[in-house]
Amino acid sequence: MSEIQKVAVVTGAGSGVGRAVALALTGAGWSVALAGRRPEALEETARLAAERAMDAGDAGAAGDSGALPGGRTLVVPADVTRPEDVDRLFASVRSGFGPLGLLFNNAGMFGPPVPLEDLTYEQWRSVVDVNLTGAFLCAQGAFRAMKEQDPQGGRIINNGSISAHVPRPNSVAYTSTKHAVTGLTKSLSLDGRPYRIACGQIDIGNAATEMTARMTTGVQQADGTTAVEPVMDVTDVARTVLHMAGLPLEANVQFATVMATAMPYIGRG
Repeated sequence: MSEIQKVAVVTGAGSGVGRAVALALTGAGWSVALAGRRPEALEETARLAAERAMDAGDAGAAGDSGALPGGRTLVVPADVTRPEDVDRLFASVRSGFGPLGLLFNNAGMFGPPVPLEDLTYEQWRSVVDVNLTGAFLCAQGAFRAMKEQDPQGGRIINNGSISAHVPRPNSVAYTSTKHAVTGLTKSLSLDGRPYRIACGQIDIGNAATEMTARMTTGVQQADGTTAVEPVMDVTDVARTVLHMAGLPLEANVQFATVMATAMPYIGRG
């Protein structure tokens, strides 16, 4: 990445896509701040990163010249819906690692799969606070850091979703926020141009994580039936993010869709 340190912030780094991306980045030599609400889960991600770095080091000592040293990790417990936590997160990165090269804006939640008329205000607000307000606050923090640092610039990758394109039944809050994330991505891309801040979005469909475990037991389809859906390995998502992150700032993947090949998306409903 031209002229920018390989320093990243990953939100929602304690599990699922966030953990997989954090491990891919550290394996490629990035120093990664692990952010999330559960300190124990973040520490587990840090432990896994350290183990992989040790394994890579052992392979290098055995003559594997292609082995990369693992990057460092910094555990920063933070609730992305709280501005003070987000401010502390980016201050910790600045003091612990230096200039910021990447934000993977990943923290999110589904909300309950209930009929629209049964969704409470509190449930709606919880999803909006994490998926949209939290994404905005983290993007704002990264944008400020990337604009002020020397050299100027960096990259923000927002985690959208297949639901940024098409909804599932009974998902009004999640779908609304993911459509809004697309608007956030476009605005960041435009506003970041003068400052060498690139912004892209990855829309993920049915990666095998704790959050998508229900896909393997059956989920409601648009026609009212329940069906098991294919899933893909979450490491394939991580490899896609790693590719996006590794581009020079003069190039950007604006939108990428990575999904289980046979999942119901094209022709959904």
